[in-house]
Amino acid sequence: MRRAGVLFLAAAALAASVAAAPAQRAEVRDAVIRADAAPRTLAEFGFFTDAAGRVPAQRVTPYELNVPLWSDGADKLRYIYLPEGTRLEADGEGLLKFPIGAAIIKSFAFGEGTDQRLIETRVLLHRADGWAALPYRWNAEQTEATLALAGARLDVTTPAGETISYRIPNKNQCKECHSLNGAVIPIGPKARNMAQSWLAAMLEAVPARADSLPHWDTRASGPAEPLARAYLDVNCAHCHQPGGMASNSGLDLRWEQAEPQAIGIFKRPVAAGRGAGGHEFGIVPGAPDQSILVYRLASAEPGVAMPELGKSSVDPDGVAVVRRWILEMK
Repeated sequence: MRRAGVLFLAAAALAASVAAAPAQRAEVRDAVIRADAAPRTLAEFGFFTDAAGRVPAQRVTPYELNVPLWSDGADKLRYIYLPEGTRLEADGEGLLKFPIGAAIIKSFAFGEGTDQRLIETRVLLHRADGWAALPYRWNAEQTEATLALAGARLDVTTPAGETISYRIPNKNQCKECHSLNGAVIPIGPKARNMAQSWLAAMLEAVPARADSLPHWDTRASGPAEPLARAYLDVNCAHCHQPGGMASNSGLDLRWEQAEPQAIGIFKRPVAAGRGAGGHEFGIVPGAPDQSILVYRLASAEPGVAMPELGKSSVDPDGVAVVRRWILEMK
């Protein structure tokens, strides 16, 4: 039901923007996106026509993912901005190719309905020299988001009723997840993780794909293996892949990886510290309680929890799907 709520909010925002008068449909400031500077406020980009960051401007398009990244149960409002006269391109099943001047905007919110509050908005800007990542923190009045280069910590209540110390990442921490071979890149909008109807509207040609990630809405009853592999691809593979920040682990959790040991089956950790929990292998088929992968996903303890960044609480649905997958292994 939470996904439906996010879709409703995104659809409502898009409908409101379409209905707005031309004078209210302010355009995004392309020069601000392309410049080297880091604007002090989110509003300087012009991504939204309202101060509350809910109504997207022209060519700022909402999107959803088949399998979202877990962030303490936060709702996420996702948008892509494309400069006039440009389009996205597909590169097989991998990341979509964005033109220079494009931006990816993601707002994190907690609460329901009129009580929902934006906590932060992260932007990825495609500039001539590559991608730049900037975090913005919303004020208590929900009227302005200001640059938070040093990050921040604040107490929030999750949908599960748990009070956590939520982390807004600093600029360098953004790079830790969004890094491949030393370059900052997007990690979310892969063709295989987007709805076919959305791709058809945004691309000149939808790529022919052998695979598409299953919808996370089916996690309670759908086949465990594709759901678990999709979850690991989205939540872990941006670091655990060749060229990623955790490539030295030898673990490759990308969806396309088919080698059993590469995804952790009977794979010993490179360094068996306390993060291994006394377990010997990443995955022991049929035995989730003996598998390091489950042990670390099910922990919120610093130094043990995986992912290391982006969560202060455990995702029970994600752990359940991965446990079910391992339990069903022969």
